[in-house]
Amino acid sequence: METVTSTNKEPMPGPENQEPDITKNESVSPWKEAYWQLRKNKLAIVGIVIITFFILVAIIAPLLTPYAFNTINAGPRLTGPSADHWFGTDDLGRDTFTRIVYGARISLMVGFFAVTGALVFGTLLGIVAGFFGKWVDMLISRIFDIMLAFPSILLAIAIVAILGPSLQNALIAIAIINIPIFGRLVRSKVISIRQEEYILAAKAQGMKNGRILFHHVLPNSVAPIIVQATLSFGTAILEAAALGFLGLGAQAPTPEWGKMLSDSRQYIQSAPWTVLFPGVSIMLVVLGFNMIGDGLRDALDPKMKN
Repeated sequence: METVTSTNKEPMPGPENQEPDITKNESVSPWKEAYWQLRKNKLAIVGIVIITFFILVAIIAPLLTPYAFNTINAGPRLTGPSADHWFGTDDLGRDTFTRIVYGARISLMVGFFAVTGALVFGTLLGIVAGFFGKWVDMLISRIFDIMLAFPSILLAIAIVAILGPSLQNALIAIAIINIPIFGRLVRSKVISIRQEEYILAAKAQGMKNGRILFHHVLPNSVAPIIVQATLSFGTAILEAAALGFLGLGAQAPTPEWGKMLSDSRQYIQSAPWTVLFPGVSIMLVVLGFNMIGDGLRDALDPKMKN
């Protein structure tokens, strides 16, 4: 009897012939899975590109323009975009493109420090309120409620009016008005996890509250904090621009976008470029951070995953 040997056998399916599905691999860490989920979100990628562009512009600002942002009468006044002045000039003859580029530094700096301050203090207060409860929770929660009872921009105006108009005081005011947002978010998260089995087991083993808070509670509250921080970046930049527009934020000749809008609002018809470019810059940065925040929320929220 002859043995028939098949020469057209197809290779058996194996791991090397299959594309890995990162979302179905239980051994993959949640952060790596969130990263792959974020990569699939096209809007989030667009947001990352926008913010990366502005960060690079802020870093290499001196290399992008030969003009100084605070030099008065550097060129003809209120001239339109040209080869010499890409975004035109303002009422003092300053190059608008130069001031937009350096203004990116100011806006990103305000967003970073204001959100960082609000995140640190809000997170600490939220953890303490949610973990210990009782009168501590009541006291901190009532403070948050009082702060949130005021419109955020009005509270920021009141704080700056007390401290005095300046970019630093505007930064402090923006940080303060965002503290209850982080505090309430963290408090609700801590309340939901403080009765989990691993927390009760840690208490049963005699672990101190401080160790429980920073080794168990805080790491499990990081995801919503990251999402809120990203969204708050755009809000902080918008609030800084609003304070600058009202004359309570950055003072002349600091090239802050809100202050630029305020200085140029009377020329909105005769020289619209002086208002257009700062306004578009604010819109793009806020839009970029909101896109990233929405993408992170979808990636880090298990309910949003397929």
